[in-house]
Amino acid sequence: MTQSMTAYAQAAISTELGELSCELRSVNHRFLDVAPRMPDDLRAHEGALREAVAAKLARGRIDVFIRLKESESTGLEPNLDAADNLQSLLDEMRQRLPEMQMIRAIDALKWPGILQAKKADPEVMKAHLLAALDQALDGLVQARAKEGNKMAELVKTRLAGISQVIKEVEAFLPDIVEAYKARLDEKLVDIKDQLDPARLEQELVIFLQKTDVAEELDRLNVHVEEVAAVLAKPEPAGRRLDFLMQELNREVNTLGSKSQDQRLTKASVDLKVLIEQMREQVQNIE
Repeated sequence: MTQSMTAYAQAAISTELGELSCELRSVNHRFLDVAPRMPDDLRAHEGALREAVAAKLARGRIDVFIRLKESESTGLEPNLDAADNLQSLLDEMRQRLPEMQMIRAIDALKWPGILQAKKADPEVMKAHLLAALDQALDGLVQARAKEGNKMAELVKTRLAGISQVIKEVEAFLPDIVEAYKARLDEKLVDIKDQLDPARLEQELVIFLQKTDVAEELDRLNVHVEEVAAVLAKPEPAGRRLDFLMQELNREVNTLGSKSQDQRLTKASVDLKVLIEQMREQVQNIE
């Protein structure tokens, strides 16, 4: 299935700490480049996040935005380590100042670090993170597939156009040869009897060899068939298609360099336009 590398998707799930959201933005790239942005408390799970993305995507720059919108009802919990430190400090102060009054519980709660936001179990949050990511990835894959199908249809339309141009060229190639022979005969009509017929025949053969584009047309047809076959394969096709665009361009350049007729020159230009339109689409195919 042809997939685009440009797409967007998002997902969100509820956790004990609030809403955990995952936003994915994908653009074209030569390789798979994952760029996560997430809260520091979840940074320890970045490796698992990258593995999950790589399991479903092969190419593209993937910007991953993980956000945690904490619920107002999440509440606070005591920091027992901080409370123990405060208790040790108070005990030491009472030894030095026996008459010192005990502080009230309400005052102890105001001590910096005594209260902290509730924290969820790291493994539980990891599971939530991967669940949100998985939902977003499913949406991204669907979006990339939908866009990829459109690109594949555009490429197929251009392939049909290339095939049509090739057929037109094959149809008028014999006319080019005959026209050249006629022009040659016209130029040599006055001195033809003075020239060696074998030499004339040899020059004509050399011209035909230099201007023969049958091989280029055959290779163009082969490349067109290969592009169609690659589009039908389930695995990522972008790199192979990019290579085939280069091969198509190479054959068309050779075709143009051999042109001895305005129709062939126009056909070469038309083919270049169609190939460039395909190349623009292929740049975004995974």
